[in-house]
Amino acid sequence: MRNQTVLPLAAVLLVSFSIFASGETPSGSKAASETGLEGVILVGPIRGGPTKQGVPNSGPLPGVEFVVKKENNAIAASFKTDDQGRFRVALPPGHYTVSRKDWQAAVGNYGPFEVDIAAGQVRKVQWNCDTGIR
Repeated sequence: MRNQTVLPLAAVLLVSFSIFASGETPSGSKAASETGLEGVILVGPIRGGPTKQGVPNSGPLPGVEFVVKKENNAIAASFKTDDQGRFRVALPPGHYTVSRKDWQAAVGNYGPFEVDIAAGQVRKVQWNCDTGIR
């Protein structure tokens, strides 16, 4: 009689454990399968005139839109920097050119930036833009 009770209980425990275990995904496996680009975009100089020691003359580029183009100049994605100049965009593997969207001014340099993305890689970058202020 005892074997009749233990066997169903063991089966229930085994099924419960396998359901619980299959629902758990190690946090690193999802991140490892992502492919894309992330980073920060800085800009400077932010003040005209001579640079003063101890006074930063560059900073994050907040709230600016950029476009990501493939090798054939087709737009693959776009993104907008946050208030700290950071961004993240999912992209398939390939070679890309990133530049400021709708940039028409004659002063300043906001790209293009070239970047290669490998499969399963989130490429991290820090790009510096030039305001043209002197």
